[in-house]
Amino acid sequence: MYNEFDHENLDKNEHTNPDHENMEMETEKVVEPEPEAEQEEAKEPETGRFIPQEPIQPKPVKPKKKHKGARTAAAVTAAALLFGTVAGSTMVGINMLADYYEKQQNPVRTELTTAPAVAESADTSDTVTAMQTAVLDVSPIAEKAMPSIVAINNKMLYETNDWFFGKQEYEVPSAGSGIIIGQNDTELLIVTNNHVVENSEDLQVVFIDDQSVEANIKGTDAENDLAVIAVPLSSISADTMSKISIATMGDSDSLKVGQGVVAIGNALGYGQSVTVGYISALDREVTTGEDGTTRHLLQTDAAINPGNSGGALLNMQGEVIGINSAKYSDTDVEGMGYAIPVSAVQDIINDLMNTKTKVAVDESRQGYLGIQALTIDEKYASTFGMPQGIYVYKITEGGAASKSDLREKDIITKFDGSSVKTMESLQQMLTYYEGGETVTLTVQSLENGQYVEREVQVTLDYKPADDTVENGVPSEGANN
Repeated sequence: MYNEFDHENLDKNEHTNPDHENMEMETEKVVEPEPEAEQEEAKEPETGRFIPQEPIQPKPVKPKKKHKGARTAAAVTAAALLFGTVAGSTMVGINMLADYYEKQQNPVRTELTTAPAVAESADTSDTVTAMQTAVLDVSPIAEKAMPSIVAINNKMLYETNDWFFGKQEYEVPSAGSGIIIGQNDTELLIVTNNHVVENSEDLQVVFIDDQSVEANIKGTDAENDLAVIAVPLSSISADTMSKISIATMGDSDSLKVGQGVVAIGNALGYGQSVTVGYISALDREVTTGEDGTTRHLLQTDAAINPGNSGGALLNMQGEVIGINSAKYSDTDVEGMGYAIPVSAVQDIINDLMNTKTKVAVDESRQGYLGIQALTIDEKYASTFGMPQGIYVYKITEGGAASKSDLREKDIITKFDGSSVKTMESLQQMLTYYEGGETVTLTVQSLENGQYVEREVQVTLDYKPADDTVENGVPSEGANN
């Protein structure tokens, strides 16, 4: 993500006689000698005089015997081919019919499009390796992948705490990238980083033809820095739909250090750009400065600049093998970019693709939990041995939470399947739900000196008109 407050952020040696070619020649064919003027002449060593060379007579060629068995073999091969074609067509028809009835009975979830696994022979592997070594022009890869990459423009609420002025909020424009990964009956689905869309106020997606469309958050996972956003198909013109495509996911588990990669994203918010590099390291443990979370990422020397977050890291087949996430920024270091390996988070992305799309409801109808809580960030979590999340220090009597199994001192980590780590993210999540809706809270409860994960069902109340926010420690405490 890129914004005004974020500066942080690849012989067999056959001796073949030409007299034995696989073609019939006439037995008495004589080659005419070349004219003497055109023959090469040699000098006498001592006198230097030129001595004409004798013309070379061609050797007679024996006629080659015809193979009578070839015609029989061709007939057998044609019969086998005909049989295989008929049998194959029959099986295709049976399979199509079976697939039709299966889809009618069991609708399929929307999931990522993955590249088929291909068993490599030794010769194929050597050929691919040689091609990857020789390829310097990646324009075919970029041309194939760019229709599936989008720019994400956003207005975020940036908060600061000051001893003199207290809590301050600023609306900050930001930019990131995303990858088109699927489509359901009503929406086009795009994966990006959670930090690209977190606390967003105005989320816009720009396609390859520069058409901008409003998007909504579908699901988020703060722990893995992932989010899926949705664009209504009704908002996308037919012309734009004809120019975009769904990305194909590759296998990041099969990557090797030194393999070439291509990074595509909305660098610095200027639009799509392409950079090239190599896989520098696998399974690199990286702690990000934004939330202090440690993740295992791919390291690459392909330039990943602010705004590339959420874009695609591609292999030399044009398949997505990573989601660009971060760059190590230091005056003494250059060429260290990181990406989330797709194979490690494929199941998470599939789940996020199938959650409820978060569309803000009218404020008078927004849901309400009835709790007072604090944010437990990485610093406090490590200091006091607590999970990161939202610490419930008071449950309002008569509120929605009081009618559920939620307890004081519980730490909320997910709201209806989406990660929440701060009070701000919880408050934002509540704007997408109406009073009367039942949601699932994932919480960490302290039992016998250890935190145990539980799920709690809560039916939301309506947000009261006199709801206020009060200061607290270590973060803001609020009624929600």
